[in-house]
Amino acid sequence: MGRVVTSEEFTAIALRLQEKGAENINIVTGSHAVPAIVRGIDIARSGGLHIPVLWNSSAYESPAMLELLKTRVDVYLPDLKTLDSGLAGQYFNAPDYPRHAAAAILKMIEFQGELCRGSPGRQSNSSNSVLKKGVIIRHLVLPGHLGSTREVIRWFAEHCRGKALLSLMTQYTPVGDENVPQRYVEQGEYEQILAWLEEFDIEDGFYQELVTGDEWLPNFERQNPFSSELSVPLWHWKGGFV
Repeated sequence: MGRVVTSEEFTAIALRLQEKGAENINIVTGSHAVPAIVRGIDIARSGGLHIPVLWNSSAYESPAMLELLKTRVDVYLPDLKTLDSGLAGQYFNAPDYPRHAAAAILKMIEFQGELCRGSPGRQSNSSNSVLKKGVIIRHLVLPGHLGSTREVIRWFAEHCRGKALLSLMTQYTPVGDENVPQRYVEQGEYEQILAWLEEFDIEDGFYQELVTGDEWLPNFERQNPFSSELSVPLWHWKGGFV
């Protein structure tokens, strides 16, 4: 699914998003195409792009690759899926994921220094200011594996508190693969996670309300992949600009 996008088309998409009020250019899972993305960002910047560029990734990335992004990315949004190598091997086929992800996240924090916020964009509903520079570390809670979540929270408190924001996600949704957990996060698990945030004194960040269901899952065959009325399609891989 998808198609090749030239640097020029990437620039056109980024500038159209900026024109329509987007608060950032959110590049999702771009680690396999970094040289092309870097070229596209440079061309877009020279063409008038001034809103933040956000790097949205699994954090399974090398220091050399991150160096290419250093002067191009404003906000990093990495996952920290787990720090348990056994769990990473079982579910991601990457037992070395914890080591690489932790190192990559610390490198992102080193690049960005202190968090920097600006005024909310015109489409923002938040009373908080919009992040213009910094790192937000996401962790998706896996049902039945709360020990992994506790270790991530502890690691964040030890290495990242005051330097990055933590975003705890409870939206795990079973998708039919028998090798992964086949249920949603339960209320008791959710309450335990919130208790750990208090235990480790983590106040600056985000956590989701516990809402189960699969309505949020995107369908990229549709012109608007998302069901939310807040999602406005500007470009689609099948036909270009809408």
